[in-house]
Amino acid sequence: MDNETRKEPHEEEALHHAKASPQARLSPIWIIPLIAIAIGIWLVYDNYSSRGTLVTLTMDNADGIEAGSTLIRSRSVEVGRVESVQLSEDLSHAVISARINQEAQEMLNEGSRFWVVKPRIGREGISGLGTVLSGAYIQLEPGNSSEFKDEFSVSDVPPVAPAGISGLSLKLVSQLGNSLRPGDPVSYQGYTVGRVDEVAFNPEERTMHHTIFIEDPYSSLVTTGTRFWTSSGVDFQLDADGVRLNLESLEALLGGGVTFGVPEDMPMGQEVDSDARFNLFADEDSARQGTFRHYLEYVLLIDDTVRGLKKSAPVEFRGVRVGTVTAVPWNFTASQPETRTSFAIPVLIRIEPQRLGIEGSNIDLDEWGERFERMFSMGLRASLKSGNLLTGALFVDLNFQRDLAGSYTQETFSERRVFPSVAGEFAQIQAQITALLDKLNGLEVEPLLAGLDRNLQASEAVLNETQLLISETRDVSNAIEQVLNDPETLAMGSNINATLEELRNTLQGISPSSPAYEDLISTTQRIDRLVRDLQPLTRTLNENPRALLFDNLDATDPVPRAPQ
Repeated sequence: MDNETRKEPHEEEALHHAKASPQARLSPIWIIPLIAIAIGIWLVYDNYSSRGTLVTLTMDNADGIEAGSTLIRSRSVEVGRVESVQLSEDLSHAVISARINQEAQEMLNEGSRFWVVKPRIGREGISGLGTVLSGAYIQLEPGNSSEFKDEFSVSDVPPVAPAGISGLSLKLVSQLGNSLRPGDPVSYQGYTVGRVDEVAFNPEERTMHHTIFIEDPYSSLVTTGTRFWTSSGVDFQLDADGVRLNLESLEALLGGGVTFGVPEDMPMGQEVDSDARFNLFADEDSARQGTFRHYLEYVLLIDDTVRGLKKSAPVEFRGVRVGTVTAVPWNFTASQPETRTSFAIPVLIRIEPQRLGIEGSNIDLDEWGERFERMFSMGLRASLKSGNLLTGALFVDLNFQRDLAGSYTQETFSERRVFPSVAGEFAQIQAQITALLDKLNGLEVEPLLAGLDRNLQASEAVLNETQLLISETRDVSNAIEQVLNDPETLAMGSNINATLEELRNTLQGISPSSPAYEDLISTTQRIDRLVRDLQPLTRTLNENPRALLFDNLDATDPVPRAPQ
């Protein structure tokens, strides 16, 4: 062992004295690992850069959404994929993490919208049948904003306005009670020009908020003077204004909708911008009423019944509507004016000068109030009249009562001026009937009944005499009938005919050509001559009757001798 480990002297010296020599080059074998490392780094970078943008989507229910398989599409082109689906921390909704491709990152902005596409059956038909086999997917509609965004809410229904269609988006606010839903039509004069996009209820304000979309070029129809109201398909009203029937489209009939327009006698106004806010009224009358923002409020103190008088009933002046009934009754428990001796029912009305075609900017309410005060002194009074005999609806009629001119006394009720009124037509009829009954009660009935009894007795006696006369007339009629039925009476006709025949024969005997007629003529002529001969004698006797006894008419009358 010692011999083996023992080193030679020259070897031991070599160990203690190193010699310089040139360094050797890098071995070519290291090129392969370096290339592999570079390729790995490039693959990692390429995979990271091509992964796209991770976005967070929230939705109420993740029905049909599966991690790793549900696609995100835009115009039927795949632009991303869902990576994970989980519940939120408060378990109130689902949170979806999705990866959007790098080439589609520009679609992610403030105006982008996401919704789930799956089979649906609605009023407009069946949609999403292509997802029956492939499964639901998320549709991405890019917005027009330039501000990047990576958190979105996913809607369960598609938006009303299709992608790429320009139009006008408006906000409508209404009271709780309508039944509008997304997709309901927005119509103008019966023609559909848009849709209801969103519907939400604000519990703090207790109001419904609607978003509607009106397509171009119909967006120019919306101006500052436009009013919106709900349409139920069929609008049937029977009130003091008569019978009114309004039919909308079949779609509105089935599901309702929104209608808009500019009321009559209202300026068109200027076009509005997107996201403008309007009030949504219950019906067209309410929308029209909402345009009259300048008005005078008065209180009617009605001593008669107000049955049949409803809210929104018209206030008319000689057939022209000038106002509206606001409340029936109004502030019923307030104290009555001291000038009133009986309890009256308060009715609140509005006098709306804009109904007369006057612009709101030109209305001076103080001047109108003074004008009505002058008309009150001239006899202007309000009364209730029947507007529809079928329903019994009433309206307020204004007219001048000339006999009441100068008898106006100003009154106030619950800090409102009182509009003087008179009894309505029914109350006037009732008063006339009451006055008639009072007169009847004041009559002395007993003398009237005694006289009536005497008249009845006299009438009974006349009736008995009439019956006796009728009996005698009947007897005379029977006697005449017997005479007429007598055979001799029946034979009288033939006797008269025989007599007439004999008379005709006699007349034929004295005809101008008969001898008897000639004898008669001769005799007549002789008689004529005799009369002419007797005419001097007759004249002499007429002049001196004594000529018949004395020959000398010139001698004096003899004087008789006196007795011896």
